[in-house]
Amino acid sequence: MNPAYYALAGFAGWTLLLTLVMATNRMANLFAGAKIPINKFSPTGEDLPGFGHRVTRAHMNCVENLPVFAALVAAAGLSGQLGVMESTVMYVLYARIGQSVAHLISTSPAMVWIRATFFFVQVLLMACYAYQLLF
Repeated sequence: MNPAYYALAGFAGWTLLLTLVMATNRMANLFAGAKIPINKFSPTGEDLPGFGHRVTRAHMNCVENLPVFAALVAAAGLSGQLGVMESTVMYVLYARIGQSVAHLISTSPAMVWIRATFFFVQVLLMACYAYQLLF
């Protein structure tokens, strides 16, 4: 199987893992006596302290970018151009995981710079793929 498909499955799997961590954290806060009713939580995670907020935002970052990556892999596959991304596509997944992990660790300025660097790598690679697929 082409690495692009592995990277896409990995990206989706990572997003699902963050979903489980986020939901588990939300439930733990609820069972620990949080004053937020289960039907009133903020989808941005701002109602959760520290890690809960960070994992919610890391998950949303994945959700926001997965469709773009999936569309590029689909376009490459359907047009028979998977070779365009074959040698670098796993770096999109690695950078996505790195960005999420940096987000989970801290929101200190240094970690935000690290997170931004990982994000830039993803966007740059996806922009290159889009350009190569179009031209």
